[in-house]
Amino acid sequence: MDTSAQLSNAPQPPQPITLAESFRYWLKLGFISFGGPAGQISMMHQELVEKRRWISEHRFLHALNYCMLLPGPEAQQLATYIGWLMHGVRGGIIAGVLFVLPSLFILIVLSWIYLAFGDVSAVQGALYGIKPAVTAIVAFAAWRIGSRVLNNTVLWGLAAAAFLAIFAFHIPFPAIVLAAAILGYVGGQVAPDKFRAGDGHAASLKDYGPALIDDHSPTPEHAKFRRGRLVKYCVIGLALWGILIGLLAALFGWGGALTQMGWFFTKAALVTFGGAYAVLPYVYQGGVEHYHWLTGPQMIDGLALGETTPGPLIMVVAFVGFVGGWTGVLFGADNLFLAGATAACVVTLFTFLPSFLFILIGGPIVEATHGDIKFTAPLAAVTAAVVGVILNLALFFAYHVLWPQGFAGAFDWISVAIGSAAFIALFRFKVDIVRVIFVCALVGLAARMIG
Repeated sequence: MDTSAQLSNAPQPPQPITLAESFRYWLKLGFISFGGPAGQISMMHQELVEKRRWISEHRFLHALNYCMLLPGPEAQQLATYIGWLMHGVRGGIIAGVLFVLPSLFILIVLSWIYLAFGDVSAVQGALYGIKPAVTAIVAFAAWRIGSRVLNNTVLWGLAAAAFLAIFAFHIPFPAIVLAAAILGYVGGQVAPDKFRAGDGHAASLKDYGPALIDDHSPTPEHAKFRRGRLVKYCVIGLALWGILIGLLAALFGWGGALTQMGWFFTKAALVTFGGAYAVLPYVYQGGVEHYHWLTGPQMIDGLALGETTPGPLIMVVAFVGFVGGWTGVLFGADNLFLAGATAACVVTLFTFLPSFLFILIGGPIVEATHGDIKFTAPLAAVTAAVVGVILNLALFFAYHVLWPQGFAGAFDWISVAIGSAAFIALFRFKVDIVRVIFVCALVGLAARMIG
């Protein structure tokens, strides 16, 4: 065949994406990003890498590996990173905000219903179907990510070791990440071929075709490292935080509930290594035992509501803030909703502000290292370890879904059926995640109504 004909028939990269088109995608994702971080990352991979081809798999995984090392919600940070890489600071802010905003609005409404009417039976019924679906999504995500990054026995061994470390020995997630990074750094010097995630550039092209931001695409000008730019973002970030916390202190006093929420959730944002489940005990200790913003049973109900909404699971902090503002009667008895909504917005702002700064400050450094084995080997090892951690999370979900009262209680066969059907739909028939969640929610609601 003629060479020119071969070139004309070869897959072509997508056309440049406008900021408006990017806005529409991130807005849609904000409303459908169910399934926790594993499900959300899987959803972004399916859309941005496989279907739309906005970014290559290797660049996607490189960004994901960096976000895994950060405190805070890694899926939201990954969205911020990709938005920033494509369209600069505006793109990153749009992606990160829209990943969170729909969940905030939904949680404010659900929190109001919870406190004003005390009846969330419909939500609980939907959650009954969503929980086994989420279990299936997490298990499917472990398989999808593992099948792409565990391409040799060393990385398989790291994944297995991480699983045993967290499952059998209850080693904290940050310690697992640190150990994997150290092993990856050493291994990258000794046996670099064993610490390369994925199957190579050709495999990426073979599977999905050329991407808009491909493996060897030059780094955009706005993503190149500049020392002055780094200092500028650090100063702006610290000044913005200082102005916000200072404004709250001036209006309500340092001991005021809103000021203390801002201070407490800033600290929470900086210690959330390991995702939402790792920080929940810290939020419980502060919100329930120290500040008394809500009760223990309310915290559990808030987690249930948080799992029914899109967005990061750490958005349960919005529920904590809403209940604290409402029960604290911050603006008087006639303005309970305003107090709750204001507190929910305050805690959300202070929880997620550091995530944007981590991307804007660290992103250029990460982009300068996507071909450097000294940086990529530790991140490949971290990704392998995360596969084991995700598998542990799937088993954790499965235990609580299938044995709601523990092993001594009854086995939930209906949840088994829902979860199995969800996994088959995802694995065998490639059904969209959102449709799986929606159908499972309806089945769970019907099962609760019949029962």
